[in-house]
Order: sequence, then structure tokens, then C-alpha cells
Amino acid sequence: MDIEAYFQRIGYKNSRRKLDLETLTDILQHQIRAIPFENFNIHCGEPMELGLEAIYDQLVRRNRGGWCLQANQVLYWALTTMGFQTTMLGGDVYITAVNKYSSNMVHLLLQVTIGDRDYIVDAAYGCSYQLWQPMELVSGKDQPQVPGIFRLTEKNGIWYLDQIRRDQYIPNQEFLNSNLLDKDNYRKVYCFTLEPRTIGDFESVNTYLQTSPVSVFTNTSFCSIQTPEGVHCLVGLTLSYRRFNYKNNVDLVEFKTLNEEEVEEVLKTIFGISLGKKFVPKHGDQSFTI
Repeated sequence: MDIEAYFQRIGYKNSRRKLDLETLTDILQHQIRAIPFENFNIHCGEPMELGLEAIYDQLVRRNRGGWCLQANQVLYWALTTMGFQTTMLGGDVYITAVNKYSSNMVHLLLQVTIGDRDYIVDAAYGCSYQLWQPMELVSGKDQPQVPGIFRLTEKNGIWYLDQIRRDQYIPNQEFLNSNLLDKDNYRKVYCFTLEPRTIGDFESVNTYLQTSPVSVFTNTSFCSIQTPEGVHCLVGLTLSYRRFNYKNNVDLVEFKTLNEEEVEEVLKTIFGISLGKKFVPKHGDQSFTI
């Protein structure tokens, strides 16, 4: 695996040697704008691989995206290769439909230490919940970013990530009550501990998430990619674009329903993806918001 090929894939041309917060932020933002958060393998009849070599081939050589176990693992490899002190962590995702966190560790995120400060780095949560900057590991501090205000809170060794969201304006009236829209301005995102993890800790959940009939990932095809102003999302056949803070502390959210013939072109032009396999878009009834 070639770190320069990774840099080329994400369009990063800046410092390789400065192991500071500015460089870390720059790499994170380049990755989230180049590598989509997506689960298309499941809906093309292929596995979501967990091995780093296979993931590198998919995300870097074949210009695809991946979910957290893939995209954050590639970021972990890139940061450690550069020399950043990086640790894998595991988290439980908040499920709004049942008002609780997942019972299994389903999310891979990273902790990066720079000097005497620790940061949470996550390049693969997707949609409008995606961090655009590393978050300093400090409890109770509001940390404003373009997608909203994020806050980490520590209780009894467990860290909780929440997001304070803006109001949203939806000009497509038929989508006002869409289940894709988060109706609350305060959103629990996920929780985690600082126990170091290895990728082997995620083997069973990697299998479960792509095979269980009750997994949101098997029931819904999705893809999201960040832009300098917002985020594109494709859930099933529904394409959306959220422009953050387009005026008066309000997000603009626009929708379009695609037909199957339009999907391939949208994947190429908006998300930079060419699947080369038969893709079956799917939008199940599990909770998935943009």
C-alpha cells in the first residue's frame, strides 16, 4: 500500500511532515470530501471486506467509498503511517426509533494525541452528522463546526457525542414529512469509551451488519459525501443535498426522486463512483436520517 496514492485519492497536496492539528484537520476534510460513506457492496451482492489490503484496494485504487469499519480503518493506517499517535476506539450508535444506544459496538472511530491533547477523529459517520474537524476530548464543551455544534460529555468513563442542529427549510413540500428528515434540533449521535481496540474486535459485527435481516444496512442502500458547503446523500432512490447555514442559521434541504436509469449517472457525477456491478437501490423501513 502506498501512502502517496492515498494522498492522491483524497486530493491532499499539503504537508506530510507536520504532525499538528492543522494537518490532521486538513487530511480529515480531504477524505470526507473524496471518499463517500456508502454500503453499496451489500446491494451489489458483494461482501463489505474488513481486511486492510482489500479495503485499500476498494477505497483508493477503485475510487469507491465504504462504511466506518473501512473508511476509518484506512484513515487510521494513513495517520499512523505519517507518524500520528492514533488509537482505534469502538462506539455504540444512538437509534432514534427506539430511543437508545445500540447494544453492540458497531462504530469504529479514532483518537489522535497531539502533544498533551487528545482528539476524536471520525471520517465515516456520514450525512449531516459527519464531523468536519477533530474534536478535542473535553467534557461539556460546545465545539461549533459547519454541520452544527458538537459536544462531548463524559459520564462514568463513557463519552457521549451529541449534535445541536439548525432548523431546516425544505422547498419540496412533498418531503416535509419524510422519514429521512431528523425532526429534532438536539441529536444524540453515539457513545464510546477510551478502551483501545483492534480491527479484530469488529469482526462479528462486520458480519452481522451485512447479513442480518434487521440491519439498517441490509435494508437500505445509502451514500453520502461532503462538499465545501454541505452534503449530498442518496438513500434508495431519494437524492438530497443539504446546504449548511444557507441563511439565518437555517439549513436548506433539497430532494429529488430518481428513477433507476438515473442512478448510475448520479453516482458518477456527484459521488465519483462507478460500480461495475448490478446495483439494486433499496430503502427499507428502518430509521435512517440525513
